[in-house]
Amino acid sequence: MGAPVSALQINPLQLIDIRLLLDLLFATGLGVLVLGRVTEARTLWLLRGYLLLVALAWFVQRYANLPLTSKLVDALVLACSLALAILWQGELRRLMELLGTGRLGVLFGDRKRDQLASGSVAVLSEAAGRLSQSRRGGLIVVDLGSDLRPEDFLNPGISLDAQLSVDLLLNLFAADTPLHDGAVLVKANRIVAAGVILPLSRQGLNRYGTRHLAALGLTERFDQCLAIVVSEETGTLSLACQGKLERPITSSRLHDLLSQALALPAGRSVAKDPLERRG
Repeated sequence: MGAPVSALQINPLQLIDIRLLLDLLFATGLGVLVLGRVTEARTLWLLRGYLLLVALAWFVQRYANLPLTSKLVDALVLACSLALAILWQGELRRLMELLGTGRLGVLFGDRKRDQLASGSVAVLSEAAGRLSQSRRGGLIVVDLGSDLRPEDFLNPGISLDAQLSVDLLLNLFAADTPLHDGAVLVKANRIVAAGVILPLSRQGLNRYGTRHLAALGLTERFDQCLAIVVSEETGTLSLACQGKLERPITSSRLHDLLSQALALPAGRSVAKDPLERRG
């Protein structure tokens, strides 16, 4: 008599098919997840093209006996990967930070903006306008849902948790106070902290001062943050969003931009023109 056949034996062809099916399902799910997190149209087009190129390289390697074509496609994928790494260095750095700190909820959770009351928009606009008129430097960060933590700053500053008001903002940026050189963090219609030291951007080193570089550096990493900047030298009022700077603007224009930001989906820019505006 022959040896009994185990009920757990699986046909190798079936095993290969199952692995292929799981591979395709996982790859498709990852692609849908990544594409679903991108809202900017131009970035979405680039990402779609890159994923299509990767899928083509996989198909050629697996099913087509074309060694030269396979090498060319692999080289093209590598070149595109390096180009995207340069273009998206801020986003990739942010991804590694989230993975390293275990904050996966920010990646996979719903991206909801915190509600900023119309009264808070008016307070921020008026305070920035008065700082601009008196040529007192200021930097106000408005967190609309980026889950900022102390480790995201060079120095988290002094915790306040105070009611947002024009007088308090003006006092925090008074020249004789110890907190005027840092940023004020506003979240959920309250002043969370003052004297916050932000990471600086590497773009525009020769054109902007420290406050503008700090505003660009933070908004490059956190797409749900806005930064209001008032130049101490000229009194120029600016707004930074997603690593772009719109300047010069008036307090009424700032009010319109802040109001517009509340009406946009998460990740969309408040500026119609993606290029920075300079006066």
